[in-house]
Amino acid sequence: MPDLRPIGYVIGLLISFLGMTMILPMAVDIIDQRSQWVSFAASALVSILTGGTMALSCANAVRSGLNRQQTFLLTISVWIAMPVFGALPFVLGEVELRSVDAFFEAMSGMTTTGATIFSGLENLPRGILLWRGILQWLGGIGIIIVAMAFLPELRVGGMQIFRSEGFDTDGKILPRAGEIAQRISVIYFSLTLICALAYLVSGMNAFDASVHAMTTISTGGFSNYDGSFATFGRMTEYVAIVFMLLAALPFVRFVQLTAGNAKPLLRDSQIQTFLLTALVLIACLSVWKLLEFGSASEESFRKIMFNSVALLTGTGYVSANYMNWGGFAVTLLFFTGLIGGCAGSTTCSIKIFRYQLLIASVGVQLRRIRSPHGVFSPQYNGRVVSDEVLNSVMSFFVFFVVTLGIVAAALSLTGLDFTTSISGAAASLANIGPGLGAEIGPTGNYGQLTDAAKWILSAAMFMGRLELLVVFVILTRRFWRY
Repeated sequence: MPDLRPIGYVIGLLISFLGMTMILPMAVDIIDQRSQWVSFAASALVSILTGGTMALSCANAVRSGLNRQQTFLLTISVWIAMPVFGALPFVLGEVELRSVDAFFEAMSGMTTTGATIFSGLENLPRGILLWRGILQWLGGIGIIIVAMAFLPELRVGGMQIFRSEGFDTDGKILPRAGEIAQRISVIYFSLTLICALAYLVSGMNAFDASVHAMTTISTGGFSNYDGSFATFGRMTEYVAIVFMLLAALPFVRFVQLTAGNAKPLLRDSQIQTFLLTALVLIACLSVWKLLEFGSASEESFRKIMFNSVALLTGTGYVSANYMNWGGFAVTLLFFTGLIGGCAGSTTCSIKIFRYQLLIASVGVQLRRIRSPHGVFSPQYNGRVVSDEVLNSVMSFFVFFVVTLGIVAAALSLTGLDFTTSISGAAASLANIGPGLGAEIGPTGNYGQLTDAAKWILSAAMFMGRLELLVVFVILTRRFWRY
């Protein structure tokens, strides 16, 4: 049995920090003279006291580092504990959500999924709207640090390919991982601030600009309005497109850029492939709408570009009901959500680099068939990829497809139709947000689903955000014998 005290110490500190962030929405509700501020005060007190007590009781076991087993458990425990305490303000106060709904909303926030059970968002206390944005913002920075510091060391889903790349700049070693996490946090905050200012200039009010900046840079997708970005003007949509794309790039490249080296950012094949994918997707949908509906206006192109980028990056904003665009467009957008952005960004889903490795591996196999005596090796960013990395990537694809099928089947047992089940499973497992159909599609929400379906989807969001294998590995007997 592993020593859980170092894990408890870190989680205690994080819960206490989460409690302190509740002061911000509490202050907003006090200014607005809403009684919801009492729930934030109570939630903050519970979180700070619980987290502080946990950290103090486990402080005597703090060591210089965690072993592999403890790292797995810490990664998983954080994404369970934070939504539990993050759900407290939803249960208390004016909104008075049931525990299943509150946990679903908090899990959706922390995993930056963007699926919501709320309707009538315009009528909610501003403190609650701000808290939803804060949850996604914290989840976004959290997953970047996990992706940079933990997943490569845990050798999850091919992420070990970034063990050296994430901390090198053309052969020059960047500062240690802790300092890189600090630099990433500065860049993350700076991008959020710049995004908020851009939204403000585009016509948003200060509150909407602040919340939407947090949910844009985290590629989370929570909005303050049921209509999402259909509520705002065209300039706001263009601003969102730019910052969604920026948030989908590897943040370590921004670290290297601020260190004075722009070459890794410009030469990264993952970034090039991601941007090319976005362009091809937009072009295909534009041609489709032109041929199908004869629509070639600026508004039509903008709606295509916005919703395509929102789904590709897993942000989940909507500015139009793309269910009306025709079968081809809906199918293409469904699979778009299963692509994702770059590794080391706030985006989710399968991610571009895994498709690159899969295609490289298939290409090598085809060349070996044509030339049995030749020696061929798949490459990524000019480097030979080991069999260990390829096997890890293949395992991830298999686990993703199998898990998607299991989640969809489980949802169908709750009474959901096929379209809702399969799209809901994909939207939660890939942390996209909106699914397909009238119920959970771009104009709906998850509020009318059964409790069983909400628990299933919450579990899928959790597994998808942690790259699946991190969760499944602790279910093996061998893990506990480590």
